[in-house]
Amino acid sequence: MEARKFGRYEVVAELGKGAMGTVYRARDPMLNRTVAIKTVNMDLDRDEVEDYEARFYQEARAAGGLNHPNIVTIYDIGKSGTVAYMAMELLAGNELRSIMAQGKALRVGQAIDIAAQAAEGLGYAHDHDVVHRDIKPANLMIVHDGLVKITDFGIARMRTSEVRTQTGVVLGSPRYMSPEQVVGKRAEPRSDIFSLGVILYEMVTGKPPFTGQDVSAIMFQILNFVPPPPSSVNRDAPEMLDFIIAKALAKSPGDRYASAREMASDLRECRQQVPARASSGLALKPGQPSFEPESAIDLLILTAPQTRRSDEESKVLEPAPTLGISKAFDSMAATSRLVIQSGISGEFATSSTTKPTKLGQQGFPGGVGPGWSRWDKLIFTASVISAAVVGAFIVFA
Repeated sequence: MEARKFGRYEVVAELGKGAMGTVYRARDPMLNRTVAIKTVNMDLDRDEVEDYEARFYQEARAAGGLNHPNIVTIYDIGKSGTVAYMAMELLAGNELRSIMAQGKALRVGQAIDIAAQAAEGLGYAHDHDVVHRDIKPANLMIVHDGLVKITDFGIARMRTSEVRTQTGVVLGSPRYMSPEQVVGKRAEPRSDIFSLGVILYEMVTGKPPFTGQDVSAIMFQILNFVPPPPSSVNRDAPEMLDFIIAKALAKSPGDRYASAREMASDLRECRQQVPARASSGLALKPGQPSFEPESAIDLLILTAPQTRRSDEESKVLEPAPTLGISKAFDSMAATSRLVIQSGISGEFATSSTTKPTKLGQQGFPGGVGPGWSRWDKLIFTASVISAAVVGAFIVFA
């Protein structure tokens, strides 16, 4: 590779390339340390460059002021030609994207740990008025001892700025966008919470909650579809996790967690339940979530948009009342139809050629052949009258 420098940083190797620019391994000769250089191409029209560059430095400075164990540290920012860059700590680990690439669910405890750490980092950033806006598996790094680092602060915010990009395409991952971002509204802290909820759902179930053949289909699902509870897909997921994800994935920002720190707290509480559930398989003692447990069952329905909520609520109905017999029911006519359909009437047909026996013809009692005795007629008449009385009582009672 041709020797290249960004400011005082000497490029050692190229680590990766994306839509916004390239990531390099570089050396800082002044401090004698290895860093990562992430670039942003600003080869734009002249009337856009100044505004874009000003935004970049503003966002980069905000991101550079964040100092949290779960957020990548930014050392420096600068510009080299038409390329702006950030110098940040070089992380030795794997992107969550590569860990999830096999399409298999992670261990529930591991998934909760990752999400809880990410929520802690987001909570700290939001407290300092910094919104990421592009939380996705590619921007979560898993380093030594399972430590989670959120990357791409600052640069991620530039991707959603109002400045037109050079290619004119929408950047980012629509699958992890919040409903408000889908409809073009400005992202807010609760938008990051929604995106983290999407990631957590996918980690636990091995399947994304919103899918489609194209971007439009995915965005439609984000706005309208309520995914099934994770525990219905992965039996190892505790019930409390269903409630946490349902709250994070609420369509309306006001129905989500008020802060990422609250979500992190519930995830920590939920994490304590996982080992006991996995070992015993018994029902868990309810945790202490930040929302009311008795309203958790309604949460899955209430998070749906109004147009979908009515569909869901229609499925929760009171037991149907027992219906009485129709007033048009004719017991005699029904009895006659039953006799004919069952084939019994053939046994009552008369035959002039058959002689009576002691038991009566065709085995009928009374010794009167196919005819009925007076006693038989009395029993039959009493039965019909009784049936009519019972039927009238049922209909008119």
